[in-house]
Amino acid sequence: MTDHEQQAVLTLCLMAAFADGAKDERERAQIKHIAQTLAPGSKLDLAGLYQDVLLGRRSLEDAASALGTPALRTLAYEMAVCVCDADGAAGPAEQAFLERLRNALEIGAQPAQAFSAAAAAVADAPLLEGEVLPPADAAASAAQTPARAAADIAALDRMILNYSILNGALELLPQSIASMAIIPLQMKMVYRVGKSYGYELDRGHIKDLLATLGVGLTGQYVEQIGRKLIGGLLGKAAGGLLGGLGSAATGSAFSFATTYALGAVAKQYYAAGRTIDAAGLKQVFASMLQEGKSLQQRYAPQIEEKARTIDVGQIAQLVRGQ
Repeated sequence: MTDHEQQAVLTLCLMAAFADGAKDERERAQIKHIAQTLAPGSKLDLAGLYQDVLLGRRSLEDAASALGTPALRTLAYEMAVCVCDADGAAGPAEQAFLERLRNALEIGAQPAQAFSAAAAAVADAPLLEGEVLPPADAAASAAQTPARAAADIAALDRMILNYSILNGALELLPQSIASMAIIPLQMKMVYRVGKSYGYELDRGHIKDLLATLGVGLTGQYVEQIGRKLIGGLLGKAAGGLLGGLGSAATGSAFSFATTYALGAVAKQYYAAGRTIDAAGLKQVFASMLQEGKSLQQRYAPQIEEKARTIDVGQIAQLVRGQ
């Protein structure tokens, strides 16, 4: 993939990130930070791309026209779908953007609809199997009942580690939808940690907690995409492990460490009865993120082995079953 093609894909992904017009300031700030810091020294001016997209100085059609092969056009479309679905299945504005993009990229309606349906199934996987999802516009409110029993700390630690290994493994796979599964799995993990301390959490509460920590859902996926593109990891091994397992190590380490840190923060937060303030949560997260990065090297063999066992065609079922 050339620099010009990388720039076009990132431009379309940033357009997808803002397609709904509803990103809050925390999410915008995270995406801006990613654009400014993701690739120091890279030939790509990500900060400039961010400003161009935000100010409407780039057109969807121009970006689409820079992608000359069916494989690149399909890749760009699938990534845009995943960005739109990162914080829940695409809404009307995002769907309109994706239809316009599909036409510009000359992608058939049937394969586009099939991928969109698969992505929506991952994005809207219930926090708990059998959960009845509330209407999309329902007010988010977490239960206020205090914890009634001590959690099994050893079991929680094993669960957090298992989620971290799984998400590190998903990041090794080339398919867009594999990376997309990381976010709902992180949300399910936080839900299960909260439940172990007596809290029945909803999606709104979990999203707010992640945003407080600086882990916006859309921003996290944009960062995953940017890292793979700039590292030259995309499009090298369609259908197999991404460019060889070793070449995706950076993204895998990030996903492992982020998941590990989220689990550790959730454990402390709910054990303390949700009394830790935002500054305290960020401090714990930063510390646990460093610990997670160190631990990832120890668990690299398990992550690689897990990656070999994942059936990408069953990603939605995998997310639901965790």
